[in-house]
Amino acid sequence: MITKINKNAVRSKRHERLRNKISGTPEVPRLNVYRSLSHIYAQIIDDAAGHTLVAASTVEKEIAAKVAGKTKSEAAEIVGAAIAEKALAKGIKNVVFDRGGYLYTGRVKAVADGARKAGLEF
Repeated sequence: MITKINKNAVRSKRHERLRNKISGTPEVPRLNVYRSLSHIYAQIIDDAAGHTLVAASTVEKEIAAKVAGKTKSEAAEIVGAAIAEKALAKGIKNVVFDRGGYLYTGRVKAVADGARKAGLEF
């Protein structure tokens, strides 16, 4: 019998390994990315306090209006730009990028590129 590989469990293990090396501090918080089949979520987290400082996703009304009719990668870039604008408004310039166990390609890379273009530094 052929067993199907649980890709989310494999991603979760990869994310745990990644999180052993990466953590967000109050000075340099962590930019985390999560992608589902139809949406993408990004949040900036201070791990020392355990708080989310800024969040953006394609589910939010303002971003959903901008994303309508665009591809998933274009939507991801818009989310990256939106989170960068919110972060800069709160005085956050530098972040550590946490790709969430995903490969750095496609939508995950688009979020990072959008955030960089909007002025966030990694």
